[in-house]
Amino acid sequence: MAKSEDLIRNLISLPHEYEWLDIKGNWFSKDEIGEYISAISNGAALCGREYGYVVWGVDDTSHEIIGTTVNFDKDIDHEPYKHYLARNLKPSVTFEVEDVQVDGKRLVLLTVPAAKSVPTKFLSQAFIRIGSSKEKLAKFPEWEIRLLNVLSNGIPTIVNTAAPDYAQELTFEKLFMYYGAKGIELRRETFKKSLKLLTADGRYNIMALLLSDANDIPIRVSVFSGKSKADALFSVKEYGNSCILYAMDKILEYGDAINIIQADERGRISERKDVPLFDYEAFHEAILNAFIHNKWLGLNAPMISVFTDRIEILSHGGIGLEQDMEGFFNGVSIPVNEVLASIFLQLRLSERSGRGVPKIVGAYGRESIRIEKNFIVVTIPFNRINVTPFELNEGNPTINPTLKPTINPTLKLTKVQSAILGEISKNPNITQAELASLLKYQRSSISESMSKLQTLGILKRVGGKKTGYWEVMNNLDEV
Repeated sequence: MAKSEDLIRNLISLPHEYEWLDIKGNWFSKDEIGEYISAISNGAALCGREYGYVVWGVDDTSHEIIGTTVNFDKDIDHEPYKHYLARNLKPSVTFEVEDVQVDGKRLVLLTVPAAKSVPTKFLSQAFIRIGSSKEKLAKFPEWEIRLLNVLSNGIPTIVNTAAPDYAQELTFEKLFMYYGAKGIELRRETFKKSLKLLTADGRYNIMALLLSDANDIPIRVSVFSGKSKADALFSVKEYGNSCILYAMDKILEYGDAINIIQADERGRISERKDVPLFDYEAFHEAILNAFIHNKWLGLNAPMISVFTDRIEILSHGGIGLEQDMEGFFNGVSIPVNEVLASIFLQLRLSERSGRGVPKIVGAYGRESIRIEKNFIVVTIPFNRINVTPFELNEGNPTINPTLKPTINPTLKLTKVQSAILGEISKNPNITQAELASLLKYQRSSISESMSKLQTLGILKRVGGKKTGYWEVMNNLDEV
């Protein structure tokens, strides 16, 4: 019984109901329960799960345990209710009903096997769950086609799903270079088989498309001027349309470039402390997880958004089919894409220690990972040491007076200089062209102002022209 209690706790900890899971309070309907069994059975098959579930005694909104009086052992119309359900389910479904005590309250757990070979029907009608609604399968032909395909061929994966017809002439020179750089030999005569790049009928699959020299899957890093996507978009950096291994490496390099080291002068006695903008290891693990566990079937890549106070990393598809919430946060890794995960492991890009999520949680807490039904978002907040020292007050550019101990209060900036420094403090990677467009000044005015700021020692360029970034020097006592 303890096992059933643990299962119920895992089920009600999930953030949503699914095609294979329904939560009920004290609701009971003679025929609708049979329809739900059909819908849950078919939904479990669609999602590649062995079983689906209905839990009674839990509030379907708050998921609070409230208890239930629902009874499957009673007679209805002079017939045991379980017998009535079993008699009207076709093909035969060996569902199980358990009474489970959780927190001193009675709950009922209905376990339903996934449909096999053909859809499960109740009273000769097949049902399906669309979101949290139970519907007749016949009303949704596209879902019926998907279900029949899954029942015939199994759950779609990046291995058994063919790449589009236009993507059947693929090359893999970059993949060979990547393996070579890692000191691993990839044999040309066997690599398609060993990496599982072909479907059963010999076509290139989605896995092959992801690892090929050229594809049409954009992977972008979007940089915004504020704290939401409603703010102006500074730039979009494109890293996709090629082998995802290289794309991922470039995104990791970008993260390393913007992770500026800040001098923490607070409470300084002798040596100052250098503090990075964010925890790079947590960022690294979040990017790895996003690529390994992303639902690539729809040819949708992870999305990386950079705001003034954080980075958000979104991967499509939610948690793995057999993953539960506690296991997820504790680092019990069940890869969404098992074969892709094996390739990352072979290339020593990842490990099976399961430390990725715990590393993120250790740095930023569970609240940094938001799990939804169809996506996961990891938030990497910025740890800014100093308040931006430059601000505009009613159009009069001045130094932020709160920083007088470290800022020369006699220093006066022009309006354009102050605006430039304010924007650079938000986005150290901004270009002169982007500044000119955002601030509505001539490019020549931006260039002249930035040169003056560098001469004064207020602004510093770190790194090269293409890969470097701007640094605003906060300590201006000697200016």
